Amino acid sequence: MGRCDGKCTLVVIFCLQLVAVLQRQVFDFLGYQWAPILANFLHIMAVIMGVFGTVQVRTRYVMMYALWLVVWVGWNSFIICFYLEVGHFSQDRGFLMTFNTSLHRSWWMENGPGCLVTSVPDSPLAPQDHHVITVSGCLLDYQYIEVVSSALQVFLALFGFVYACYVRKDLLDDEDDLDFIAGFDSYGYQPPQKSSHLQLQPIYTA
Repeated sequence: MGRCDGKCTLVVIFCLQLVAVLQRQVFDFLGYQWAPILANFLHIMAVIMGVFGTVQVRTRYVMMYALWLVVWVGWNSFIICFYLEVGHFSQDRGFLMTFNTSLHRSWWMENGPGCLVTSVPDSPLAPQDHHVITVSGCLLDYQYIEVVSSALQVFLALFGFVYACYVRKDLLDDEDDLDFIAGFDSYGYQPPQKSSHLQLQPIYTA
């Protein structure tokens, strides 16, 4: 019963991770955040691999999923530090998120709850084919929305890592039990052996 509960809990975590990363992927696409888009895609593949390993009893896939979660926690920790400008991180280096292919930022910057966007016409600060805007009245600044999203990913990843290790241990125990039973049966069953010595019987003829 405990093993089933562990697998069921891990499957629930898989579902929560997929829902959370898919909604995040949509908003990153809208903001042309290419680095997060790539990381989200890899995470989706890792979660699918974890589901396959759990259902098909493949400990190697479950372990690879657990190892990816360590990388995923590191990536989301970087996102949190980036938007909170911890240490030497600065949002002025937005090219880190877009691979320096565009001037786009987080989609939530202009579309956050309560945000009012005002265009500044003929601004000398605007690059060619771009315009300057001012954003005001936001109930929650975009960087905090990004931080909350990354913190949720870290929270789910930590739970996923713990349960993945637990399920992997149970799967290995099951494999050991099967090996032990198979080995015990091999000693209990002895196939019949053919005798190499034939008894000669006399034959009487008329």
